[in-house]
Amino acid sequence: MDYLLKIKSAKYLGEYKIYCLFSNGEEKIVDLKDELYGEMFEPLKDKNIFMQFRVDEILKTIIWPNGADIAPYSLYEIGKPAAKTISKRTKRSKVK
Repeated sequence: MDYLLKIKSAKYLGEYKIYCLFSNGEEKIVDLKDELYGEMFEPLKDKNIFMQFRVDEILKTIIWPNGADIAPYSLYEIGKPAAKTISKRTKRSKVK
């Protein structure tokens, strides 16, 4: 495990799930629905607030406007491998 694991990009998928691309190239779906407890995370139970996360350029993890953040390693551990999708760059076979 890379102890310097970072988030390269993240996208909200709905229902407290976030797609994360990690610096090691792995893609995971992180479900935070049951992880939102404590003073900093309670407000994130409001989906409108939860959806306001962004990837911080310095911390290299997801953060929210209220100052809440979760370490990349924790997101990695919580996450489940994202289903592999066919890249749009993949050339399609020509039908003859």
